[in-house]
This record gives sequence, structure tokens and C-alpha cells, in this order.
Amino acid sequence: MQDEPLRIGFILTPEYSLMSLTAAVEPLRAANQLAGRTLYRPSYHSVPGGFAASTSGGGFDTATLPEPAGLDLALVVAGGNPLRYDDPALARGLRALQARKVRLGGISGGAAILARLGLMEGRRFTLHWAHIDALAEHRPDLLIERALYVIDRDRYSCAGGVAALDMMCALIARDHGAGFARQVAEWFIHPRARNADEPQQSPVAERFDLRHPLLAQAVDLMFSHLADPLSPEQIAAQVGCSPRQLQRLFNDQLGSSMMEFYREMRLRKADELVQQTALSMLDVALVTGFASAAHFSRSYAARFGMPPTRRRQAARRRDQSG
Repeated sequence: MQDEPLRIGFILTPEYSLMSLTAAVEPLRAANQLAGRTLYRPSYHSVPGGFAASTSGGGFDTATLPEPAGLDLALVVAGGNPLRYDDPALARGLRALQARKVRLGGISGGAAILARLGLMEGRRFTLHWAHIDALAEHRPDLLIERALYVIDRDRYSCAGGVAALDMMCALIARDHGAGFARQVAEWFIHPRARNADEPQQSPVAERFDLRHPLLAQAVDLMFSHLADPLSPEQIAAQVGCSPRQLQRLFNDQLGSSMMEFYREMRLRKADELVQQTALSMLDVALVTGFASAAHFSRSYAARFGMPPTRRRQAARRRDQSG
């Protein structure tokens, strides 16, 4: 059991999600109320200080970056495109916290900011699924996990959204026991705090509402072979049916041909990498199964209405203006 209140500083960056922040803060408030004393003392910070608006418009009044002596744990809350977020003042502040052995972590895209600063070296961590592949392509040496949350010694990270509630319940269970953490979860009509290793996204079959097992297996194969696309014959052979039967399932249940669906999947992944990473267009093309940058550029422009280089430029302008 912890005697002194744990001082947790939430460092808010532009385009953070209010839901991700409140899902982390409210369990702390509930723990204090249920215990009848202050177990956790949250504080809110940003680089400039003042009111920090979330993407929804609501937000928190913040102090400037905290002094290391005033915190036990600092959590960076980030949304938007954290892989492009670059603020020297934040970098200095986070490195000062690390130097004083303050525990660090990230909510939603926050771990990506820490990783880009070299503050997640040798630590397992997670972040929102929308940023995982882009960060892994940029830094394949990082220990990224597709988990709801990861607590690795002095590093805390979660996928954002309600995963922040699950991570805080795990923290509360560590500090004050599993029974008390269950009371906190039930306070929010969350009768079972999820385990850390549960997936962020529903399985492919659920995501696409695939009711036929052969179709679910085929789409799983496509997801695992984006860089080296399989032929219809190869997919059909691996799921144990004829190409014609599988094509009929795609047409009936998904309203498109097998290869149209596969191509859309690859182009959506390419769009994510174009907007979130600095990979060359040739590298993006190869990662998503296109034989050349020229072929990729034509296919991309046909799908998204502009070439990938222009799409990246537009994303950067949007990030800078935000």
C-alpha cells in the first residue's frame, strides 16, 4: 500500500483527445473519493501553459512544464500525428524529468513522442494502433506491442481512449490492491478492467463483420501479406477452397472483387505511411506491395485524388498549422 499521494502530471500536446485524458484522470478522482483521502494528485501541464484545448474544444487549464521534484510520474497525452510533433521545449522538459528519475509514459500517441526522443529505449511500450505501423517502419528496433497498455518498470503507455482507464486500474491495483481497483472500475460501469495484452482492435472477422470462416481466413492472410501480395490462387489454396468460390464470397458479403478489396487494403496502409512517416515513396511502395514508385504513385493518385507527395505536403501543412 502507498502512503503518500502519487503525483501524476499530465503533459498535454496539441490535438490531444479529451476522452483519452479524462479516461486516465477520472479513475484517480474516483479512487480518492472511494478511499476518503487523497491517493493520487493529478496536475496538468503544457509547453506554453494556460488553457489547453482538445480536439473537441474542451480542455484543461495548465501550468507550464513541471519541475522534476514535483512529480512521481509524467504522462504525455498526444493525438493528431505525434510522429511529426517536434517541440524543443518539450524535449528539454522530458529529458530533465528522466534525468531526475521521474517515471515517464504516454497516452494514445504520447509514447511516440517519447520514442522519437530516445526515451523508450530498451522498454516495452504501446500506443494507439493508428500509429504503430508507421513508428515501427521508422524505428524497427523499438519494442512496440499491440497491447491495450504496457507497464515496463519506469515506463507507462496505453493506446488511448478507454484503454487509459484500464491502465489506471492496473496502477491502482498495484498501489492499493485488486479489490479496490475493481471498485474503481465498477464506479464507471466497467465491471472488468481488461488485461494489458488484450488486442486494441477487434479481430478481422469482427471488424468487417465476416460471418463465413473462409472469408475471415482470406482477409487475415491479406493483412499479413501487404508487402508481398498473394495471388487469388494462393489465397484460395491456403484457406482450402477454389478461387471461384472465394471470389463469390467476396462479391456476396463485401460487394467487391477479391483483388479490389486487397488493393484497397494496401492503399489505405500506404496512405497511413505517407501521412505519418518520412519514408521515401519507394519505401512506402515496397512496404505495401507495389513493384515501383511510379506504379504506386499512379494507383495512389487514382484512389485519393492527388499524388502521394502532395498528400504528404498537405499533411505537414496541417500539422504545422495545428
